[in-house]
Amino acid sequence: VDKDALDTQVKDRKIQEAAEKARNEELANEMKQNDKIMCMLEERQRNDIRNINKAINEFQKNFQKPETRREFDLSDPQALKKDRPARLSDNDPRCTVSGLQKFMGEDLNYDQRMKFQKEQLREWSLQQQRDWKNALADQKFADDLYDKHRIALDQKAMEQQRKEEENRRAVCAATKDFNRSQAAELADRKKLEKHQKMKDDMDEISSLLRGDLLSENPEQAVSSFGRHRVITDRWKGMSQEQLMAIRYSQQQQVLEKLRLKEEERRRDAEWDRQSIQAARAQLVLERHQQQQNRECRRALDSINAELSQEQKSNVYLKEEAYSNFPTDQYYAQFNTTSR
Repeated sequence: VDKDALDTQVKDRKIQEAAEKARNEELANEMKQNDKIMCMLEERQRNDIRNINKAINEFQKNFQKPETRREFDLSDPQALKKDRPARLSDNDPRCTVSGLQKFMGEDLNYDQRMKFQKEQLREWSLQQQRDWKNALADQKFADDLYDKHRIALDQKAMEQQRKEEENRRAVCAATKDFNRSQAAELADRKKLEKHQKMKDDMDEISSLLRGDLLSENPEQAVSSFGRHRVITDRWKGMSQEQLMAIRYSQQQQVLEKLRLKEEERRRDAEWDRQSIQAARAQLVLERHQQQQNRECRRALDSINAELSQEQKSNVYLKEEAYSNFPTDQYYAQFNTTSR
């Protein structure tokens, strides 16, 4: 095994893992920083939206009250309480044409009414202009505040990024120094290992040359438990006498195996012969038994036929005797027999 190459691979692998770990940590820190910046921007946007909505609500509350609308009198909940009679006097401005309270030629307050309406329109226009200017000023103030806040966040992010760059450079410098020292230490260690390896190899070569392994001394394989046992890692093989004894033993085993096979073959042949003879004897016995059964069957059939003929003859005779025998005498004889 090339131990130096393996050690080099292990060191390279460790250096690669350290670089990969540093890169992963750097990416993780960047992701954390981006998340912080995103959270800060989202928080700033939420605050801006909240401030704008608050300003709109305050503007509507202060300058867009329901009482200032032109159509408020149509939906005023206090309209019935504030209501007055249809006409208080001839100069009542509420007396319109559709109310049938005043007729043509009776509008005596036309000049004052028109002047009042113009003044009212002018006031409304001025009020709208003031409201518009206030809204623009509020919007400008909100935009300025948003810009300042954004600039502050950008400056803070740049400062954080600058610190991260400095930390990264410091880490890289420390990694380079560490790698340089590791390389020097590795070179020194390789030199020492090479020198030690050469010394060990020379010692091993001299030991092998002077030892019994290469000299093939048969006495080195003798075990301490007896000369009939050997040490396997030192044994150089059997002698010629031992090999001849083993071959003779193998030949005897072959002859013994052939003899056993011949005896088994003879035994199987004898068994097959006896089986064939037993089968033949069984077949002859079965044929003889079948022939006897057929003869017995024929004799039994002839006897049954004779008995049948005799039985038919007896029945015919009995029928004739019964037909000629008197009935009274038969009953009298039957009664006597019964008693």
